[in-house]
Amino acid sequence: MARHNRDARGSDQRGFDYEISYQPDWLRLIKVTRTLESGRQSTKTLIRNPGTREQSPGPKVRTQVGCPEQQIDVEIDLTDPRGVIKRIIVVTSAPGSDDPAEELEFTIERL
Repeated sequence: MARHNRDARGSDQRGFDYEISYQPDWLRLIKVTRTLESGRQSTKTLIRNPGTREQSPGPKVRTQVGCPEQQIDVEIDLTDPRGVIKRIIVVTSAPGSDDPAEELEFTIERL
């Protein structure tokens, strides 16, 4: 049986703070990629799971990433009974923004 989710906080390249909920036996890290004012892309690790796997992850995996300041609240809820998913990539932006330069890419990697 999988353990309950843990909570963490991280900040991105522009100083926005994120609230993260993750399953400690599944998640290795979460990275955010965004375009900087210079036009270059930058990737930063939001959180790295400080623990190691104590139990096998359950078949359902839930990870949530939120940033109230940017009105971003993304929750990934998936079923992976055989444990074959290695990485999830989510591309999003703040509500109402159609500017591709404001897109955020979250990379969620498993242990």
